[in-house]
Amino acid sequence: MFVRSIFASYYRLLAGASLALIAIALAGCNDKVAEKPEPTRPVLVATVHYEAESPARSFVGTIRPRIETDMGFRVPGKVAKRLVEVGQTVDVGQPLATLDEIDLKLQAEQAEAELRASTGVLAQAAAAEQRAKDLRAKGWATDAQLDQAKATADEARARLNRAQRSVELTNNSLSYATLAADSRGVVTATLIDPGQVVASGQTAIRVARFAEKEAVVAIPETLLGRAKEGVATVTLWSDPNRKYAAKLREIAPAADPATRTYLAKFSLPDAGEEVSLGMTATLTLADPETTRVARLPLSALFSEGGDSSLYIVDAKGEVALKPVAVKSYESGDVVINGGVDEGAKVVVLGVQKLDPSQKVRVVSSLSF
Repeated sequence: MFVRSIFASYYRLLAGASLALIAIALAGCNDKVAEKPEPTRPVLVATVHYEAESPARSFVGTIRPRIETDMGFRVPGKVAKRLVEVGQTVDVGQPLATLDEIDLKLQAEQAEAELRASTGVLAQAAAAEQRAKDLRAKGWATDAQLDQAKATADEARARLNRAQRSVELTNNSLSYATLAADSRGVVTATLIDPGQVVASGQTAIRVARFAEKEAVVAIPETLLGRAKEGVATVTLWSDPNRKYAAKLREIAPAADPATRTYLAKFSLPDAGEEVSLGMTATLTLADPETTRVARLPLSALFSEGGDSSLYIVDAKGEVALKPVAVKSYESGDVVINGGVDEGAKVVVLGVQKLDPSQKVRVVSSLSF
């Protein structure tokens, strides 16, 4: 019995020592685990960028004058001189071309001679009418004679009036022999040369006015509504950093049969001398009022039956779950209109395995 108790005590001693050793070993392991830093989780993020829900559309156009006049002589004749060339700037009243004035001067001289003759005939007829009145008052002339004298005088007056109008017309025709600019502009075409015989009204010189310029573009039928109601701006290829306000002035009633687009003309009230005719321009059309939204991958959205949220990553690698306002869902994206700030970094992959207390490491960044 004594020996058996000794062995039992010995075994209890060995068991206690073993448990003590195991406890010491486990304590050492726990210290090592506590000292080991927690690894950071690599994540793929996207940068939030808000933009108009309906993106602006741009079209290439040409700067053209609003008014381009085909000028011609108001009388027929032979061209004597052409005084301008294509590209030359002209002012109001500046002569552009002249006709041979020989025939026009002869017509004017003929009209003046007719006027002088009519003046003499009227003086003679008026004197005869006055004599007839005096004789009739004394009873020495009949009523028939008086009536005849009056008729002759009236005819002389009408002839004089006709001669005066003829002189005015011939003088006007003589002035029409000089084709003058009626506004400030630039010559875009010359269709006559000296020695050429032209008809009345035939186009001789084309002048584009400087009063107002416009951008001419072709608009597809899907954007006709935006062209009529949207906000339009124009930039020049020669100066892309400056924008000009544009306003729709005219749109074609029918589409071009070849391109199926509508020719639209946008006036540029603020265009100055730096905007030259023929320059290439870019017309941008945007909706007047539109919601600003951001598009992100659907994989970035976190939801557990409640409101939709996004994981935001800060500069220290810490993540925070923020609720967002979802406007719509697309095939591969989610469209949001609030909840996160512009430029925020959003985790786009593995959001279901993230924890707000966990630190992450950005390995790549996408822009949406």
